[in-house]
Amino acid sequence: MITLPENGILLYESKHTDGNVVREHRHQIHQILYVLDGSGTIKLDGNYSELCPDRLVLIVPHSDHSIIAEAKLTLLVLAFDAQSMETIVEHEILSKRFPRSAIVSMNPFMATEVRQLLRKMMFEQGNSDQLNDWALRIHLQEILLLLARSGQQAVITDSNGLRADKIRRYIDEHYFESITAGEIASIMNISARYVNNIFKECFGITPTQYLTQVRISVAKKLLSETDKDIVTVCFEVGFENVPTFYRAFKNSVKLSPNKYRRQNAAGDELNNG
Repeated sequence: MITLPENGILLYESKHTDGNVVREHRHQIHQILYVLDGSGTIKLDGNYSELCPDRLVLIVPHSDHSIIAEAKLTLLVLAFDAQSMETIVEHEILSKRFPRSAIVSMNPFMATEVRQLLRKMMFEQGNSDQLNDWALRIHLQEILLLLARSGQQAVITDSNGLRADKIRRYIDEHYFESITAGEIASIMNISARYVNNIFKECFGITPTQYLTQVRISVAKKLLSETDKDIVTVCFEVGFENVPTFYRAFKNSVKLSPNKYRRQNAAGDELNNG
């Protein structure tokens, strides 16, 4: 039984020793599990999946689950009542995108964003002013939006799901190379059309769209955290020429790379000041 505060959101730490078993149970609220340290196994609606730092678990109400700690396991548990969210979040993200519990595989860039949002929520929960409840709600909605936009779905054990996940991992590790659906198809020994179909079926976007997402995420990090030239950033993340990079970046971020860098630099100066 989890008792939520009045704002309907609770973030807390859950520690498990080696071999500890949390018996199968269910809740009437949503939960997001994030692994801080260690590893384990979760049984979710009858299916077993690994608990590790690159995966996030979203558990919907009345979903049976249990946890086995294979080593010392520390989780951050974000429990919330969907009715505390904006109506559009409850209907368009939770109901439509996550009608069932899901194991979400995160690439390194998505994981970084999730960690930052969880840190912000921990800060807001530990402080008290008139805006803390709003801040918690906003950061939670950002996490849910990130999960929905990522195109990640529950880890699937059928052959198409495994192939799609293998394609995703290949893109995560080779995003800086010249990658096409045809090249992926050759590696996977299937047709390019099949590559696009199974990837879109599992993740909601094509491999090319996902490749662009990954490249733009890396570019944003380089622009905000380094002083590398735009041309160098373009080259490093795998774009063949600067105009293509500018067009893809502006379509995704709604800002040019230069303007994005200036805005983030201004934000850093304000924070440091």
